[in-house]
Amino acid sequence: IKEAREVLLEIELEKLLDTIDIKKEAITAVEESGIVFIDEIDKICSSKDFMSRSADASAEGVQRDLLPLVEGTTINTKYGNVNTDYILFVASGAFHAVKPSDMLPELQGRLPIRVELQGLSEDDLYKILTEPVANLIKQQVELIGTEGVKLTFEDDAIREIARMGAMLNKTVENIGARRLHTVIERIMENLSFEAAELENAGKELVVNKALVEERLSEVTVKSDLSRYIL
Repeated sequence: IKEAREVLLEIELEKLLDTIDIKKEAITAVEESGIVFIDEIDKICSSKDFMSRSADASAEGVQRDLLPLVEGTTINTKYGNVNTDYILFVASGAFHAVKPSDMLPELQGRLPIRVELQGLSEDDLYKILTEPVANLIKQQVELIGTEGVKLTFEDDAIREIARMGAMLNKTVENIGARRLHTVIERIMENLSFEAAELENAGKELVVNKALVEERLSEVTVKSDLSRYIL
């Protein structure tokens, strides 16, 4: 009965609300306070130095389609017409292979404020590994836990993972927090197989700093030598 009362209450509240007024308020809120975030905008840019005609034509077409939206136009949606004149557009991209100047000049003019972000530091990577509820460390602990094995990461080991991730981003290629996936996979590669073969349920595996250094020693050596190979 308790659960049924909550469901019936929601149904009655929906009946009391005027859906037309809600749609109008939503459209007004979007038009006056809306923010649109466009990620990976560098993927629709082509370098002017090494330009492929087919790729450049498609990329330029997408930019031209985005241009009226950013400039301000009226879009027809199922909830009604939405005017984009006062909507804030924020775009981001890595711009490894291209430059912001490779975008259409008209689109550059509509995105006048340009900010360059700094790379993730060791402390930033440590926070990513510890602060989120479903962080990568927690995921590995729960994954190994399905085999009846308790996995524990020492704080020094997590610090070392963050340090190695930051160092590899500087020496190999800066791929941001994605680097943590590759580092943890290298550490857990053998442990995952060992956990499945353990006979005693309730066994505990501990990942310490020495283990992290051992698993990643080959990676650091290869990255150092790769700089000198022509």
